[in-house]
Amino acid sequence: MNARSPIRVLLVDNHPLVLDGLKAILETYDHIEVVGAAPSARIALDLAQKNAPDVVLMDINMPELNGLDAIELFKEQTPSTRLLMLSMHDSREYISTSVMYGASGYILKDVSTEEILKAIETVAAGGTFFSTGVSDVLLERGAHAQKGRALTTREQDILLLVAAGKSNKDVAATLNISARTVETHRKNIKKKLGIATTAGLTRYAIENGLIGNDN
Repeated sequence: MNARSPIRVLLVDNHPLVLDGLKAILETYDHIEVVGAAPSARIALDLAQKNAPDVVLMDINMPELNGLDAIELFKEQTPSTRLLMLSMHDSREYISTSVMYGASGYILKDVSTEEILKAIETVAAGGTFFSTGVSDVLLERGAHAQKGRALTTREQDILLLVAAGKSNKDVAATLNISARTVETHRKNIKKKLGIATTAGLTRYAIENGLIGNDN
């Protein structure tokens, strides 16, 4: 990687100290080029379209547009960019949803500089990288994750809305599609996951950390 052009990295975090710290650390490496540092996901999306980063290192917990919701926007608008999520939390919900939405890696904020560097290098090279501990959570739900990945992005969106208790009409309005299309997607989701009922879809989403079970 060093012999070729540097890895272009875009940093996204709403905490200035974290942003400045990451930028200062990464700029000490010759094979890393920080092409932007954004305090929000929306600003980062604009920067990504202008600067074409190889890797976006993005915090999950941000106001207005959180990192999880931003993943699919990046995938749509800058499809060649790889997403590496940064978080204080090793919760199954965050990790599973990040992977389901298309992130290539997930690292915790308390990891060493060397691990952050390794994560960026691995993801830029087309691989996936997860912090120690995060990997354990993924392995624990491995069998279910395989099923989940068979769903299209649209089916994943509908699964989350249905599991959150939304009716076909509500889902249709949210996604700007017809209720009949929603029903077709629901049938396909049930068939792919081998689940017969809406309650079963909700249970699947909770068990895989896609939604919380507080409500």
